[in-house]
Amino acid sequence: MPDKHHVDIVEVGPRDGLQSEPGVLPTATKVAFIERAIAAGVRRVEVTSFVNPKRVPQMADAEAVLAALPRHEGVHYVGLVLNRKGFERAAAAGCNEIGMAVVASDTFNQRNQGVTSDESIAAWLDIARAAKAAGIRPQVTVSAAFGCPFEGEVPVSRVVEIVQRVAEADPFEIALADTIGVGVPSQVIELVGRVREAVPGVALRCHFHNTRNTGIANAFAAVQAGVRTLDASLGGIGGCPFAPAATGNIATEDLVYMLHRSGHPTGIDLAAAIETGKWLQEQLGRPVPSMLVKAGDFVPRAPAQAA
Repeated sequence: MPDKHHVDIVEVGPRDGLQSEPGVLPTATKVAFIERAIAAGVRRVEVTSFVNPKRVPQMADAEAVLAALPRHEGVHYVGLVLNRKGFERAAAAGCNEIGMAVVASDTFNQRNQGVTSDESIAAWLDIARAAKAAGIRPQVTVSAAFGCPFEGEVPVSRVVEIVQRVAEADPFEIALADTIGVGVPSQVIELVGRVREAVPGVALRCHFHNTRNTGIANAFAAVQAGVRTLDASLGGIGGCPFAPAATGNIATEDLVYMLHRSGHPTGIDLAAAIETGKWLQEQLGRPVPSMLVKAGDFVPRAPAQAA
């Protein structure tokens, strides 16, 4: 019987983490990054995106990354796609899970994907059907669900409407993303509750950025609201190249530390995650945002023995 306290973590560093980097890491380094995540216990990794390489040059080697990755039983390699062409590339490359994003704000959807939210929803419904026919499990993210850099506040009713529409494709999972890091815990609890009422029985995932230092608090609020899958990025790297001042994801190692000490196992080796954050720092040539890379784990001292 599954542990009701267990929280799964989807490692998004190789895609969402690297997509905003000023430089492009070699394919071999990306593969090593993914392999380190898997060795640490991660079982779902967002490995790359199948998007226009002119817009996101950091992901231009998507096929090469998949070709170099060994297959591990029980591990899902997630490819982000935004249209049917991207899906076909992901399927041909060997992704066994695909994710798509629909932005809750129409303005942001146009800036990020070049089409309206309605057009993205239509594309998602088509892609989800094609994925299922190909034996690939499809999941979808509602991005900017907690606020938009161009339109400001996003009404809860708008998010719920989009969730209901994308749920028509019977996705494996729906994610709510705070793409620009503006959400707060009370907002997370309200939105998760409203979405659960709208699409009962659909698995939910949450994706938080730490732009305003609320990411970890929001993650814990999501867990308290019953969410059992969270996105995170080793080292806390990442951001959205099409959103002003959108800084990194919550750090996987910071999230694991909080969850483990709060009674929520993840199956991830914290020491290995911290070491990967340090390794990543060396590959990028700069410090990473992760707090545990700086401070390390906390090992309580044994109580002194009475004389």
